[in-house]
Order: sequence, then C-alpha cells, then structure tokens
Amino acid sequence: MIRGAALEVARWLRNPGLWPPLILVAALGAIPAATGSATLREGIFLLLMYVALASSLNIFLGYTGYVSFGHIVFFGLGGYVGFYALTVLGWPLALAAIAGGVAAGLLALAIGASVLRLRGAYFALATLGINEAMRAFVSNFGPFGGPTGMSLDFSIYRSFGGPTEALWLAYFSMLALTIVAVLMSSAVKGSRFGLGLFSIREDEDAALVMGVRAPSAKTIALVLSAVIPGVIGVLFFFKNGNIEPPDAFKLQTSIEIIVMVMLGGFGTVLGPVVGAAGYERLRSFLLTSDPFKSLQLTIAGVVLLLIILFIPNGVIGWLRARVPRLRGTLQ
Repeated sequence: MIRGAALEVARWLRNPGLWPPLILVAALGAIPAATGSATLREGIFLLLMYVALASSLNIFLGYTGYVSFGHIVFFGLGGYVGFYALTVLGWPLALAAIAGGVAAGLLALAIGASVLRLRGAYFALATLGINEAMRAFVSNFGPFGGPTGMSLDFSIYRSFGGPTEALWLAYFSMLALTIVAVLMSSAVKGSRFGLGLFSIREDEDAALVMGVRAPSAKTIALVLSAVIPGVIGVLFFFKNGNIEPPDAFKLQTSIEIIVMVMLGGFGTVLGPVVGAAGYERLRSFLLTSDPFKSLQLTIAGVVLLLIILFIPNGVIGWLRARVPRLRGTLQ
C-alpha cells in the first residue's frame, strides 16, 4: 500500500501541468522578497490571496459545476474565529489560523449535509442566503464585537519582532498557503475522487448510476474548498489589525472570485491562477482610476458576460483548443 501511494505521488509530481502554476506563484511571491519593497509586498499579498481563493473555489465550482455565490462566508467565518483566538484567547498565529480553517471546514460540512441536495439556481440562491445570514448573525454576536467588529492590540506584533516583521510573516504565510491551494487543486483533479467530481459536473444522474456517491463527494469537495479561505481570512485580518462584518462577508468578493475562475478557465489548475492574477491587476487599475472606481462591480459583471459569450472555457481552455501541443502543459 505504501509503495502504491509513493508511485501515485511520483506520477502526480511528473505531471507537466502541475509546474506552470507553481512556478508562476513562486515567481510572483519572490518579487517583494527580492526587492524588499513594502508597496510590492502589499500588492502581491492581495494578488496571492485572490489566487488562493480562486484555486480553492475551483475545487468545488470547477470540478463539480456547482456555482456558489457565498464562498466568501468561509473567509469571513474563519477570519472571525481566528481573530477571536488571537485577541481574546491569546493563541499563537499558527493555532489561530488552524482554528479558522477548521471552523470554515465544519461550516462547509453542515452546508453539504443540508443544502447540497439542491441543484442549479436553487443551490446558488441558497449560498447567497447563507452568506447574508452569517453576516447578520456575526453583526449581532457580542463575543465577536457585534456590528463594530474587533481590533487587534498592536502589542501582539511585538512577539513577532514588531509590525514590519509581522507583515512579512503574514506575506510569506500567504505565499505558502497559495502554493498549498494550487497543490490541493492539482491533487484533487488528478485523483479518482476528482474524476468522480468531473462526472458529477457533466451529468450527475449518470454519475449516480455509475456508482459515484455524489452527495458525499460534493460535500468533501466543498469542505476541501472551504478550509483554505478560512485560513486566508485569519492571515488577512491579522495583517489589517481589525475585522468587521461588511469586510468579512462582502458579497462583491464572492462574485469577483467566480469571475477569476471563469476568466482563467474553470476545471483547470492553471486557469484560476491566471484569472486571479489578471483580474486583480484590472481591479487595481479600476480602483485607482477616478472614472472607473465606482463601476468596479459593473465591469466585473460585463467581464463575466463576455467570458460566457465568447470564451466559456476561459483563457486556458481557449489556448488548449487553439494550440493542441500545449494541452499537456496547460491543465
């Protein structure tokens, strides 16, 4: 059994499609470290965060075909649980991050047991309701600070050597987490479990007939896609120093993550990386341009519409169709 598992891992590592997204993420992550630029660090931190969020959502949306408009709920809940562990319980950052991921995973497990019986638009609408319900709950939950949220005592940063060192720690933790998200996406796609998810995406009823346990497979995929956002939420709000319900459960972010996955190519490993990097650069431009900064969500909707109409398989899918020689590398 051990030898079989080792051969499977070796086969997975030899997959040429694994390395382009990893090299791209590592190259982007190395830029601030090489330059020491705080400005680049902050910009690429956000870029890496969106790459990780898109890659995690792709495990569910891309592989099962289920559209979730409430994926940001895992980011928000994980952020709150981790922030509470840091500020009230005094836990170290690593344990707080794990707690955020576990909380997000447990919420996904509960959602999978109840809501994943729905399909199509009914499931998408249910995920909207879950996100809004969680935001309303947190806004009225005293231990989490209610509508005003919670703030970090900046003396906590002293244990990391000061605020600057803490920011770099958050950055390198985000880089490592993004690499984990890409590896997880690739591992799921190349496994028998991943084949079952793809069969659900193509025809769920046929998958059931062929012996795929669709309810449990969808739930596992949702849990896997939820853990990474839960940890990301802890790192993001630790870096910011405060957390509030509108920032933790922002519906706009859920929509943008979907756009990123669709733009790059859903169901691929490289697609969410390319889509998130490209959209984040566009987003940064829009936010810093006076004529467009109030139209960001409108433009995201237009981009999504154009993708559906003209490149439904995303940039990577379009390239795979046009250049067959790249199919082994662009996965």
